[in-house]
Parts: sequence; C-alpha cells; structure tokens
Amino acid sequence: MSAPGTAAATAATDMATRWIGVLFAIGSACFLVGPFPGFVELVGSEVDAAVFFAGSLFFTSAALLQTLHSGGGLDRWACLVQLVGTLFFNVSTFQALQTGLDATEYDRLVWRPDWRGSICFLVSGVLAYLAVRHLSRRERDWRIAVINLAGCVAFGISAVAGYVVPSTGSALDLAAANAWTSFGALCFLVGALLLLPARRVTPR
Repeated sequence: MSAPGTAAATAATDMATRWIGVLFAIGSACFLVGPFPGFVELVGSEVDAAVFFAGSLFFTSAALLQTLHSGGGLDRWACLVQLVGTLFFNVSTFQALQTGLDATEYDRLVWRPDWRGSICFLVSGVLAYLAVRHLSRRERDWRIAVINLAGCVAFGISAVAGYVVPSTGSALDLAAANAWTSFGALCFLVGALLLLPARRVTPR
C-alpha cells in the first residue's frame, strides 16, 4: 500500500499529465482538419483561420502546463523551447485570423507553420528525444518523443513548402504545405493520446 502523501502526489501528476494530453490532442485536431481544402470550402476562410488560432491556444495551454510540471535538464529546456514555439504560432495564427481571405481565394494558404515556431519545435523535439534516448523503444516516453519529433519535422517541411515567393505571391507548394501540416498534427495527436495515463485501479 502506498503512503497517503505518495498516492496524492501520484494522483496529482496523473491529473496534470491527463490535462496536458487532452489539451495537446484538441490543439492537434484543430491543426489536423484546418489544412484540408474541403474544410475551408465548407466553413469559409475566417472560420478556418479561427480553428487554427484556437488550436494554437490549446497548444500553448498544454505547453505551459507541461513546462510547469517538467523536470530539470533537457526535459525542462525542451518544454521551454516548445512553449516559445507555441507563442510564435499564436502570433502567426492570429495574423491569419486578422487577414482573412475572400471566397475566391481557397487555393491559397490560410495558415502554415511559420519558420520561427517551426525552428523552436524542431529544437524542442530533438531535446525531448535526447532526454529519453537511453530508454527502451518499448517505453511510452521514447515512443512519444519519436512521434512528436516526426511531427516537428513535418511542420518544418510545411513551413518551407508554404513559403510565399515575393515575385509571384504564391506558395512554393500549396498542396505539400497543407499535407505536411496535417501529417505533423496527426503525429502530435498520436503523441498526445499516448500521453494520457491509464486509469489506476485502487486496491480494495
């Protein structure tokens, strides 16, 4: 039987981890559906931009909570850099929300990961992987780190593909930017769901 103090601390940690997973999952779902052309055609560019902005707020909430409950060393640095990245995404998604696109511009990007946030996510993903690289590949934390790193790489590719060429005013590769954003969000969604702790069975 665990000591009351230990049991309470474990329950508090599980609750925080559960909330981090839920917030990241909701944010990831927003970034997953936002890039789909059919979605923006269905709801309009302003609503689509609002979905991206809402997703960024859920990301920031989760990243802040994760930072507050992080350990020391690489884990803390990974969380801090990730938090900064989400703030950059807050700014870029808000700008997309303010800009808006009219109904004839569905072939343009509503939002794609900006380079500053993407760099922060890449650095954070690498740090998080380095923090758990010694673990077995069967460990949940190792799998989460690898899946999230894949998502960070995908967001980085999307940022490059979505670069708007000044001379043409068009993205380098619109379809690739949208596809890689959705794939990155899918990775983050899987990582978030894996983060949800299993409910503990209280012995009678």
